[in-house]
Amino acid sequence: MTKLTRRKALGVLAAPATLAATAPVALAQQPAPSFTLLLLNDIYKMSDDKGRGGFARAAGIAKAERARGVPLLFCHAGDCYSPSLMSGFDHGAHIVAMQNRMGIDVFVPGNHEFDFGKENYLKLSAAQTYPTFAANLRDANGEPLPGHRDSQIFDLGGIRVGVIGTAYDLTPQISFPGDLTFSSTLEALRREAKALKGQGADILVAVVHADRATDNEIVRSRIVDILLTGHDHDLAIAYDGKVVMVESNEEGNYVTAIDIAATVKGEGAARQVSWTPTFRVNDSRSATPDPEVAAIVRGYEAELSKELDVDLARLAVPLDSRTGVIRTQETALGNLVADALRASTGAQLAITNAGGIRANRQYPAGYTLTRRDVLNELPFGNATAMVEITGKDVRDALENGLSPAPQGSGKFPVVAGLRFEADVKRPAGSRVVALSLSDGTPIDPAGRYTVATNNFMLEGGDGYAALGRGRTLIGATDGKLMANEMMVYLRRLGTVEARVEGRAVIK
Repeated sequence: MTKLTRRKALGVLAAPATLAATAPVALAQQPAPSFTLLLLNDIYKMSDDKGRGGFARAAGIAKAERARGVPLLFCHAGDCYSPSLMSGFDHGAHIVAMQNRMGIDVFVPGNHEFDFGKENYLKLSAAQTYPTFAANLRDANGEPLPGHRDSQIFDLGGIRVGVIGTAYDLTPQISFPGDLTFSSTLEALRREAKALKGQGADILVAVVHADRATDNEIVRSRIVDILLTGHDHDLAIAYDGKVVMVESNEEGNYVTAIDIAATVKGEGAARQVSWTPTFRVNDSRSATPDPEVAAIVRGYEAELSKELDVDLARLAVPLDSRTGVIRTQETALGNLVADALRASTGAQLAITNAGGIRANRQYPAGYTLTRRDVLNELPFGNATAMVEITGKDVRDALENGLSPAPQGSGKFPVVAGLRFEADVKRPAGSRVVALSLSDGTPIDPAGRYTVATNNFMLEGGDGYAALGRGRTLIGATDGKLMANEMMVYLRRLGTVEARVEGRAVIK
């Protein structure tokens, strides 16, 4: 299968399907579509970023697509109610308010829909004017949730399109759905596909929130004809002559349209439908923002600005985030950040990078930290992650972080739950001379430990490849915003007494 991802060139490839991205001549040569499928997924930020993405532009694309006059099914493959800065305040209610204005026809819940618990999810679902599809999601008694559907047949341009939706299988492992149960995506798709075929569906479409391995298994299984997916944040288009697979990147940056030209032959039991896809990638930079959604966004952004100047915790001790300090040695502020990361994930250890702490300032004792301070210190939008790795991997990660020392570096390791001594006069790669848990227990090179980090480092950022060697427990798209978790931790503390305590001894 050919594939387009955000990590590769943004040229669109597909075979043997005919594909058109922006060329009017190519579009003019295509057969008239019977209907169009439009896909949005993994969108968290309200506003655009340098003219791309955001809800108003995504809504503008949907409005323009409907104005073409072709029957349209607007599908959302999940992950939107968290994590975002505003969701830390209203638990995703602002997303529902915006999406209620966007004309979504099919919505499936991703893992982030459950980040604030079962009751919040049910509350948000009840507030939606758009339907939720989740054939593999049930309550504790095995019953469908209120207002949820498993599948439905839509009549689009005379074609009976059977649509099945599924939630993310592994949600209980990485979010907080309470006693809700998540069965196998593939099993749910097989069950509903059989039922829809029995009801006369001509074409089967699955809208899922699933990792790429599951996507590929769905494609190989031939359960459905078209797979619209989210979770991996890729801009991906693939077609092997039998099954289409599409994912629309993230944040509304790109919203993919699939035009389906279908031909019907025969009637009743002899009815046969053949179809071909044409793909169009809508770049949101060229979109006209929907004015109604844009007005909602402006209102929430103004509200958010007020929320930022909110007190979180009083400092009983001074804190220092000056670049030359935090990138060369243990600091009280670094310890505070690492402690918050560890507390958020429940990991045994935490390793984050000093370069992610950015305000470059000093805070006197008696100062009151605000939400704005936290965002200034943690500005990158990094999310929490957690892995299970060996003690040797922990040591290798620290060696990587210490490799530029004594020169200051953004990769300098900021830690919690462990202590290490390093001799930076030794060759890089052999500088850690002592390594233990906080209680003094030596870290066993063959032992396995859960380690909290951030998504940037999990992906090998700053050279931290060792963190990706083991089992990922909270992945690159599953975590919560570090800034939000820092705010929660500070509010819980009330008074900050973080100190330098010998976690990192540099000789």
